[in-house]
Amino acid sequence: MPESINVMIVDDHEMVRRGASGYLAAQPDITVVAEAESGEDAIRLAREHVPDVVLMDLVMPDMDGVEATRKVKDISPRTQIIVLTSYHQDEHIFPALQAGAISYLLKDVKAKELVEAIYRAAKGEATLHPKVAARLIKQFSSEEPTRSNLFTELTERESEVLTLIARGNTNQKIAEELFISVGTVKGHVSNILSKLHLADRTQAAVYAWQEGIVRRD
Repeated sequence: MPESINVMIVDDHEMVRRGASGYLAAQPDITVVAEAESGEDAIRLAREHVPDVVLMDLVMPDMDGVEATRKVKDISPRTQIIVLTSYHQDEHIFPALQAGAISYLLKDVKAKELVEAIYRAAKGEATLHPKVAARLIKQFSSEEPTRSNLFTELTERESEVLTLIARGNTNQKIAEELFISVGTVKGHVSNILSKLHLADRTQAAVYAWQEGIVRRD
């Protein structure tokens, strides 16, 4: 995680931006580098500032947060995007995560929890609001029963990597744990997503928990 996390706030409501900016600016390890009032502004400012983390609203007049997320990730793949919205319906959740958002939070989140989500995002770790996690689990549960059998297609090493992903480990931590390179970890992650037909590591983590591959102690 960088010494100071550069954050951009994207929301079409000025009071939301001001409130979030004021609180985050008071945190010792966070610097608010830009505020955008639209998706178009977010793209322009992302190109200029290359923030570590973006807080992204979803419903905006000129360009929705899903499209803005996709374009910001195209401009700066290293930038992690946290969706911060009032909406927790499927038509918002799944497109946002598929567009590249690492986390999905609702605007009733407590300030300290938002800060923790930013710290986690900067390390490549996901944070999901409980309502969102429940929707993802329900989605996996409703899919065809043969899906769980896909796990058997993973190699032993891929299964180990999937377990560590589900426990919230970054690629760097997985590499250290398994004594392999980060590049090798990335290759395993790519294979896991391909074999399980998943879009990203957040979905992989939910899959592992849902299928009982990883269990809480």
